[in-house]
Amino acid sequence: MASDVQKHSVHTLVFRSLKRTHEMFLSEEGNPVPREPKSDELRLACKVHDEYGSVKETVEQKQKRNLQKKGTLAIEAPEMVDSTPVEEAKEEVLKEIPTSSATEKTNPPPGKQLITIGGEKMLVPKRAPTMPKPSWHSPWKLCRVLSGHVGWVRCVAFEPGNEWFATGSADRVIKIWDLASGQLKLSLTGHISAVRGLAVSSRHPYMFSCGEDKQVKCWDLEHNKVIRHYHGHLSAVYALDVHPTLDILVSSGRDSTVRVWDMRTKAQIHGLAGHTNTVADVKCQAPDPQIISGSHDSTIRLWDIVAGKTRVTLTNHKKSVRSLVLHPRQFAFASASPDNIKLWKFPDGNFLQNISGHNSIVNTLALNEENVLVSGGDNGSLFFFDWKTGYNFQRLQTQIQPGSIDSEAGIYGSSFDKSGSRLVTCEADKTIKIYKEDDEATEETHPINWRPDIIKKRKF
Repeated sequence: MASDVQKHSVHTLVFRSLKRTHEMFLSEEGNPVPREPKSDELRLACKVHDEYGSVKETVEQKQKRNLQKKGTLAIEAPEMVDSTPVEEAKEEVLKEIPTSSATEKTNPPPGKQLITIGGEKMLVPKRAPTMPKPSWHSPWKLCRVLSGHVGWVRCVAFEPGNEWFATGSADRVIKIWDLASGQLKLSLTGHISAVRGLAVSSRHPYMFSCGEDKQVKCWDLEHNKVIRHYHGHLSAVYALDVHPTLDILVSSGRDSTVRVWDMRTKAQIHGLAGHTNTVADVKCQAPDPQIISGSHDSTIRLWDIVAGKTRVTLTNHKKSVRSLVLHPRQFAFASASPDNIKLWKFPDGNFLQNISGHNSIVNTLALNEENVLVSGGDNGSLFFFDWKTGYNFQRLQTQIQPGSIDSEAGIYGSSFDKSGSRLVTCEADKTIKIYKEDDEATEETHPINWRPDIIKKRKF
């Protein structure tokens, strides 16, 4: 049967693929269906009602009230304007608080604030600040340890179908593991130094790897071999990521540069310069800003991919930024540094909050859709946080394997699988550890031991 298969050249196969694609999309693009105005109006009305319903009603009511008030003032005399609500509010406030002197009104004492009611200034007790209660999360436990690498395991990447994952190690080998059984499926060799970054494309049968040998490779997963090299980095490449919608690849490393590659032609589109030290991590996303990088120069840069220059530089960190993670649903991201884990909001990099507690060199961050943020430290500590409140609900210390020394307890990479129910960590004791949620745990058996933090007043 193998002899009956007719072999064609690559050019013939590419041409046939283009022809099939052209015929498939010709009917939609060449002869589009005309749009109906009534349908567009209905669609817009539904969208406004769903997304802006509550705000829209409030604005309309406010406008109507302002128009009625203006009409009343224009027609009636000033003494006809009803001031009953203002007087009632003033009386209620006066019942609750004692009369205050003129000095208190100009310089309010601690615990009170100055408000204006009906044109008159009043002293009102300040409300105590409320701390949001964290959501309950099930505790995590170690369920499997995978051995096979003979060097520090540095990176991990999951494939879109969630059937297998790949790990890269200092032994220069990339290993493919079955997620369900934990069995080793394949070992890929080709790098001549430690593998530092992996990424699997969700739109192509490709996997990309980078390492300390200055190389960025594209692996064909159908034939399990390297089909492209991306040359240009001047030193070790520490991180890479694949754009979710465009055919581009982004890598960064010790040459302080973020490089953007055309996936097909291997050409370098941009060399994004601006960092003054090693760029330890880089992430891609579909909306702007599309590239985010964290560096050992303690800064985070959000890049304009069209202009090829920095859009925003975030300088809040005081120590090196070694890891970034994007939120799967919110338009936000987190950055890890030895001083703090910080949460940021896109598109301008507005600071949201600090997450404190992990007092070590944080090498990796992972986040799932249930708002579980995990940080892995250089000393083998694994901290689990609630994304919204920053509450640390669990701490684990990795157990090094027999034959390893105590200093080989570091966690260098971590990632949740596509379902968010498994956490894979890459460690310095040459193992890969898989964690899962405790299915038997409930909020009654594992209650949240949480108390609101006492907000200390700043003394001047």
